[in-house]
Amino acid sequence: MIENKKKPNPIDIHVGSRIRLRRTMLGMSQEKLGESLGITFQQIQKYEKGTNRVGASRLQNISSILNVPVSFFFEDAPGDQSGNGAGMAEASSSNYVVDFLSSSEGLQLNRAFVKIADPKVRRRLVDLVKALAAEAEVE
Repeated sequence: MIENKKKPNPIDIHVGSRIRLRRTMLGMSQEKLGESLGITFQQIQKYEKGTNRVGASRLQNISSILNVPVSFFFEDAPGDQSGNGAGMAEASSSNYVVDFLSSSEGLQLNRAFVKIADPKVRRRLVDLVKALAAEAEVE
């Protein structure tokens, strides 16, 4: 029984990592999120590591502050069989997105990209990146 206390539940770890992902996508600090919730940044750290479990009402508040539905925190959770019949390809592609957005480059690209107001410019940027990727495959 004591062993359980030391090892966080995989779902708590997952929910915490999704909180961290969304917070960093928005460029929000742990301190700022903590202030919005009336708690310390250390408590946010514990939530994000899965060390402390996030209660339902607190998770609802976090989802409101981070502007995502509560379900966002449970997407691709361990043991989640609620997928719409999509195969492993779908799961691995969504994990790829999470990995990308968790990287420094991915976050920087995402933050800069969403600041581009003109949809035509965004489209041209996507085309440029695709062309560069295709060029890299040829080499």
